[in-house]
Amino acid sequence: MCSIIGYIGSELSKQEISTYFDRTISRGPDMTRVQEVGNGFLGFHRLAIMGLNENGMQPFQLNGNWVVCNGELYGFRKLKEELIAKDYRFQSDSDCELLLPLYQEYGTQMFRMLDAEFALILYDAKKGQLIAARDPIGIRPLYYGYLPGGDIIFASEAKNLVGVCGRILPFPPGHYYQDGQFICYREISKPVTVYHDDVDTACKKIHDKLVAGIEKRLDADAPVGFLLSGGLDSSLVCAVAARCSKKPIKTFSIGMDVDAIDLKYAKQVADYIGADHTEVIITREDVLEALPQVVALLGTYDITTIRASIGMYLVCKYIHEHTDLRVILTGEISDELFGYKYTDFAPSPAAFQQEAEKRIRELHMYDVLRADRCISVNSLEARVPFGDLDFVEYVMALDPARKVNSYGKGKFLLRHAFEGDYLPQDILMREKAAFSDAVGHSMVDDLKEYAESRYTDQQFETRRKLYPFATPFTKESLLYRELFERYYPGQAEMVADFWMPNKDWEGCNVNDPSARVLANYGDSGK
Repeated sequence: MCSIIGYIGSELSKQEISTYFDRTISRGPDMTRVQEVGNGFLGFHRLAIMGLNENGMQPFQLNGNWVVCNGELYGFRKLKEELIAKDYRFQSDSDCELLLPLYQEYGTQMFRMLDAEFALILYDAKKGQLIAARDPIGIRPLYYGYLPGGDIIFASEAKNLVGVCGRILPFPPGHYYQDGQFICYREISKPVTVYHDDVDTACKKIHDKLVAGIEKRLDADAPVGFLLSGGLDSSLVCAVAARCSKKPIKTFSIGMDVDAIDLKYAKQVADYIGADHTEVIITREDVLEALPQVVALLGTYDITTIRASIGMYLVCKYIHEHTDLRVILTGEISDELFGYKYTDFAPSPAAFQQEAEKRIRELHMYDVLRADRCISVNSLEARVPFGDLDFVEYVMALDPARKVNSYGKGKFLLRHAFEGDYLPQDILMREKAAFSDAVGHSMVDDLKEYAESRYTDQQFETRRKLYPFATPFTKESLLYRELFERYYPGQAEMVADFWMPNKDWEGCNVNDPSARVLANYGDSGK
């Protein structure tokens, strides 16, 4: 997945930078370099995915400018041909080597041109300053903070900056930083137009754009695998990828030893598409043992994110320890686009759209954060086809009256778009449980029971009041907050709040984020 760090100033030495930077070496265990640039440093921990030899090692340099990038630039070969025609020469097969020539040609306008998921830090030699940027969804992580003397520092994860900055903040997606300002270059959550396509036209575009998004994410010089929960989203990613692959794809699912809901559905999908499938079975002890590690790697106290991360972390840990895979495709971001169980309660199409825009803006703090950290801490790279920029831009701009659940079936457009022989019909139309529940209802129950055992009612009321921002409201949320404060003291505002259904909507004023507590949960996950 790679890790980056960048700093210009006189408050930190190279040794200090290296010490903080090494906290995320698992993101890039293949090779490390901390390069002096001007009056500062750029650092890079490499996980080799494209251009596997040493020529692909960063930072890249061109005419005194330097860059480090954790990213994938899709369609880079065509861009490379255009740059070669302008007399640029390349030393590697790395997609990220294109960034400095692009900057030289287009300046900061290049960010809007990129079909990519990326976080980068660039040193402009003429200006003697750093420029940083992040993709429009925030799929690749980037954080920043200010040192006591006022110098800014950027790094892939908050843990790189603990003890360095007073306050650590997520770099805003779709922005670049230059001359002391954060400038928005693309606001993908806010459509500039509305598409009034009929259902069949919309479904055709959804199909074609998602297939294209999956195909481009299969391009890697390192081995690729897939997380397969048995629900709609990951099953579609795997089904499309299987059609594009000349040999069986490798899929992985995880479940509790007592009541895993989705293992049987994942196996059904794997058998149908001819995948080389592996099941990972976990126990209550595995879950509780992993909990502190998961909070530490995530940098969040959010209930939903932590619950869903435990299974994802453990299955990725298995992949890292038992296979040679380097790239993992996942099914995140579909819910934010097409709706959750709770968005069935949206009082109007406009309210549905407003909620979707909020969720896309905040993705980098929740599901996208979960996928990145659980996968990268195990020295793997996450790729998220539902986050393809062309796909997201279209779905977000689609008339919300088409997207609300007026069909008697959630995510109807996505399901209808892939009717045929991609998946068994019962899988295509199945209502899926939330990932944390699907791993096994007992997993969430075990976490709640463990939290209950840690605090008396009086202790809960006393200790939760210590946190005026995002105040814990259950014993489980207090447990997570106290673990978070152990690793990220005083940094709670890195996360906007708890991920919860919209409490302003009738039927959604609940005290648990699981869809299990909603009246419309029905047969989901059974």
